Amino acid sequence: MRRGVIAHSLLILSFTLTGCDGLFSGSQQSTSAGEQTIVWSKSAARQLRDAIGQRAAHGLDHMRFAMEGSPDSAEGQEALTQSALRYAAALAQGAVDPNKVFSIYSVPRPHPDLRAGLARALAKGDIGKWFDSLAPQDDSYRKLSAAYLALRAAEGSTPAIPPSGEPLKPGASDKRMLAIKHQLRASDYLAQADGSERYDAATVRAVQRMQADYGIDPDGVIGNDTLEILNLTDADKARAIAVAMERMRWLDRDPPATRIDVNLASARLTYWRDGKAVDTRKVVVGKPETETPQLGSPIYRLVANPTWTVPRSIQSKEIERKGAGYLRRNNMVWKDGWIVQQPGPQNSLGLVKFDMKNDHQIYLHDTPAKQLFGEVQRQRSHGCVRVEDALGFAEMLARDEGVTDQWQRARATGKESFVPLPHEIPVRLLYQTVLFDQEGEPVIRADPYGWNDRVATALGYPESQSHLLRPSNSDIGP
Repeated sequence: MRRGVIAHSLLILSFTLTGCDGLFSGSQQSTSAGEQTIVWSKSAARQLRDAIGQRAAHGLDHMRFAMEGSPDSAEGQEALTQSALRYAAALAQGAVDPNKVFSIYSVPRPHPDLRAGLARALAKGDIGKWFDSLAPQDDSYRKLSAAYLALRAAEGSTPAIPPSGEPLKPGASDKRMLAIKHQLRASDYLAQADGSERYDAATVRAVQRMQADYGIDPDGVIGNDTLEILNLTDADKARAIAVAMERMRWLDRDPPATRIDVNLASARLTYWRDGKAVDTRKVVVGKPETETPQLGSPIYRLVANPTWTVPRSIQSKEIERKGAGYLRRNNMVWKDGWIVQQPGPQNSLGLVKFDMKNDHQIYLHDTPAKQLFGEVQRQRSHGCVRVEDALGFAEMLARDEGVTDQWQRARATGKESFVPLPHEIPVRLLYQTVLFDQEGEPVIRADPYGWNDRVATALGYPESQSHLLRPSNSDIGP
């Protein structure tokens, strides 16, 4: 599949499982769920069938939720229960377990008591409303659902930009340029898409940047390879949107009101304070061969003037053979068998590190390589997250957490100094490849790690060939 990202953060509203619930018939066989009883009638079975029949609204129409069984027997009752619970879990937690498709995934997930909820729903007489309450309830999810249904209803999967025998060369005029400019703008390669059919100089530069990012000769000529990256069929778009909805279902419906969300696919950070998005900025994240994992991990302290202990992998592959002169030029020394870079503006962690609690040595930090924030595809690091204007961001967090004085004193020492935060700030490292434009419509963006493919396959979509990002060499920093 082509590349495609959801808005910097998801506006996810709270949900409950108290809701609605199904039909009761006291004479039938049942199974217990705590003090609740799961009992199916023929009417409830029809409601279940109708609910599963509407699964396309959630991008789940490529999956089967078998409903074999009749409420007339104990076996049938259990079959209906298992079908209902499987579909409910798909809506409430996701149809795919991210821990089974990714080696690392620790972002907090919902854990509702679905069996008890189903029992209550059946007792109250309307399981349809209960199913409706399980999926995310925010506007972003509803817009994705509407877009998916519209694409699904579209006839065929004709490319938005039809191919042609001759490559498009700079200066040419072609009616396809309108669609090409629109997609370049959506992908952040073009600042503004005009209504001209001419392949102008600004568009040539945008195409060249994109070609370089995907390992194509950046000649500005739009041949088949370049057109494939720009082009998305209706089927491609629907697939990306279905994956975006699935990723939303993985997330807690009521995330911490104060938190930091980092979208790894778009390389952007959003800082939420008391339920409001108060800051957003660019970040640099792991390159495709050293991806930043999807983690839930809090910041517990700020580190002023950090040292950097070089990981063994970077030490052995990139530094060890460069000799003592290289170490001196980069303010590095040997300590107990490790290479350590001393504090200073050229330290690979910059002037501030945001220490996080996880077992993967992943954290946010500053960087001396400021030029990377000017890139469109900012997957350039060894796995950690570099923050644009990290000092300004640290000052913002210090102010909000009431430790400004401690932070300023720590900075002034010029030495590595630690400032604990009075409250840990949760961080979610997410991956979303559908954004929303200024009109609130979903826009398919790049999938730099190719992670959508494994989710889409697990959702029942056919395998697809991906165009993977091929960034230029990054620096040695984490």
